[in-house]
Amino acid sequence: MPKSAKRRKEKAADFAKAKLKLGKGKQAPSNAIDTSFKARSIALPSQSIAVEKDDSAPTTRRKLSLNDLIVNIKHHNPGTRKDTIFGFRELLDAHWELIDSSLPILINVTVRIIGDEDASVRKALLSFYSWLIPRIPKEDLVPHAPLILLFTSSAQTHIFPEIRIDAIRFLNIFLEYFPEVIVRGWDTANNSTGSRVLEGYLGVLSAGTITGDAEGPPVATSTASVILTPASKLVVLQSLSRFLEAATGIQSTSLTSEDFWFLSRSFHTKEAYITFNRLLRPSSTLQSSPHKAWSSEMEPEADIFPVASAMATHTGNLSCQLRELSDHVVLCRNFCESGASTSTGNPFVVRLAKTLHPTLVSVFLDCAPAVFSPSNGPPETEMDSISAVVSITRTLYSLIIQDSSPASAAIEELQIMLGYMAPFFPFHSNGRKDVKIEQTFQDLNFTYCDLTSRLVPASRPSAAASHPTTSRGKKARHFGNDASQANRVQEYVLEILQEQVSTSQLVRGLTSTAYNSLLPTIWSLLNYSGRNEEQLERSGEVLEAVVEHAVKIGSKSVLKRSTFDFVARLVLLETDVRYQGAFRLKTRTKADKLIEEWLTQLPQILWELGSSNPSVSEAIVLFLLRLLQRRSKILHDNTLASLQTRFAPYFHITHPTRGEILGPFNKLPKNGLSSPSGLRRRVLDVVILLCADGSSGEALRSAVDGALVNTEEYEYWAHLKHHFGRSQTAL
Repeated sequence: MPKSAKRRKEKAADFAKAKLKLGKGKQAPSNAIDTSFKARSIALPSQSIAVEKDDSAPTTRRKLSLNDLIVNIKHHNPGTRKDTIFGFRELLDAHWELIDSSLPILINVTVRIIGDEDASVRKALLSFYSWLIPRIPKEDLVPHAPLILLFTSSAQTHIFPEIRIDAIRFLNIFLEYFPEVIVRGWDTANNSTGSRVLEGYLGVLSAGTITGDAEGPPVATSTASVILTPASKLVVLQSLSRFLEAATGIQSTSLTSEDFWFLSRSFHTKEAYITFNRLLRPSSTLQSSPHKAWSSEMEPEADIFPVASAMATHTGNLSCQLRELSDHVVLCRNFCESGASTSTGNPFVVRLAKTLHPTLVSVFLDCAPAVFSPSNGPPETEMDSISAVVSITRTLYSLIIQDSSPASAAIEELQIMLGYMAPFFPFHSNGRKDVKIEQTFQDLNFTYCDLTSRLVPASRPSAAASHPTTSRGKKARHFGNDASQANRVQEYVLEILQEQVSTSQLVRGLTSTAYNSLLPTIWSLLNYSGRNEEQLERSGEVLEAVVEHAVKIGSKSVLKRSTFDFVARLVLLETDVRYQGAFRLKTRTKADKLIEEWLTQLPQILWELGSSNPSVSEAIVLFLLRLLQRRSKILHDNTLASLQTRFAPYFHITHPTRGEILGPFNKLPKNGLSSPSGLRRRVLDVVILLCADGSSGEALRSAVDGALVNTEEYEYWAHLKHHFGRSQTAL
């Protein structure tokens, strides 16, 4: 039987020669042995048998030491990196003494994951820094700030927007604890830390850059810009607001009662303003300096400057005066330096304001309909965004307008912003009642009043100029009628001071911070020059409301110090020959009677305060002393007689049943005004000047005599009486 074809093919295949094909390599023989091999490495960090572990080193619950954690922070697994950060906190929380030796390496390894691509790792690091940085002294952190800001500013420009936003959150922590390092060089173009951080903010907001031609439009920062969510944009705006406040030194919602910077432009020179403002500053706000009681014999090894002078008769002891003079020189130098830096930085600030202006307007217009809706409560994100926008606007344009010749373009930008805000003023919520919402709207109202009061005098020189037009030929939206806006602000201020605003609009009472933030607006309304009779009358109404409010405030109120400081400076302004403002106190008016009532109320306030608040007592005593020394025109005979009568119970009282009782004067602290019995002697200086005139002087002098028996001040009081008695005899 013949063989099948299949069998024949199989037999022929054993002797067939394989044909080579083009491009194919030579095939290996069927009996070739494969000698290739592959190798893999296994990383066993810190697990070699050749390494001896220190069993005494502190470890976490997972038996990881600090060195183990430092190695694991570089692990490729995000979960391991996150657990390592938690391990750092656990270890340092239990063994804080490790921070002294491990701080440099700890910061060095953790800052490198600020821009980590895993969100959980960044969140863990943010929580760790929020816990760690407040516990480390500032002087220990500052040397590491350049390294921290290097990685933070790099993360601000990351390709992923979520990493940029988290970098802003890290900056918020750093701005809270070492802001001066972060903002250093922010207004320069020398690649400083501040300028890099600021460019990062502008890049995240897609606002452009502030480099290039100052008159040209902003230059786009990147073609990879993305649209931020409202929550992310809020994070950036709030952080930028804090950055600018730290950089410019302007606080958007607070003003210390010792500054009163808004009065400076009403004086001939800045030094004159500093000297005037220095009159009422208590010793607690001044720099301390050594003092020494007078001794009849010199001690070469411990002598400071024993001096005796009759000047102490009028102004207290001389050591206090010399210290005040030294502090005045330092204050003048600091003020002039700050003023010089401000003026040189204004062109940069103008450019920055121009760059940010479109973004600020856009955010306000996007959020305003929802926040100021008449039917619904304000959404928290949009409300906070408007608050941040207004805060940035105030910080930038307040710095620009306080210049002697502000840029007209910046004035127009502020007019546009206030023009969009004007229809909603006064701002109030129609939805739910909440403390945070009420405080936010109150801050918005006060900021609007502040900017309006600054803008009215600044925009007057260019009021006649025609408004520019938009690209479509329509007039741009501007501030509008300056007088009308000023009148609305004036009405709002009167309502606040007279407490006539309904609870649906303002349910929160004035706090000290809120009152201080309202003072620049009040002063602008009082001091506005070029007014007609109607405006002068309304300015008088504001003065009456201010003084009446100060009279009604109780002596223990938190507002007492703020109201007293402001009214006291209003009263003393005209006694300074270098004052050149438009504000003047007019006699025979309702405001004049209210000021007299406020003035004669001061001895009662001193009585009620006693020794509970020495700083306020110091301020009142210093004011009365300056007022008597300068012989103010408001000190009529009736006013002096009333002060003399009301001051007597402050020293000594004869009670019908209890007999002789010492007044609150004897409870005053014997330290103050930086010298032994300084405050008590200042009170005696006031009394001796009061006793120099008036028919009630003898009664007051007798009360003081009874209070000073067997006290340290008796000899000083006797010296005052002898000196003034001799002076009156000579006259």
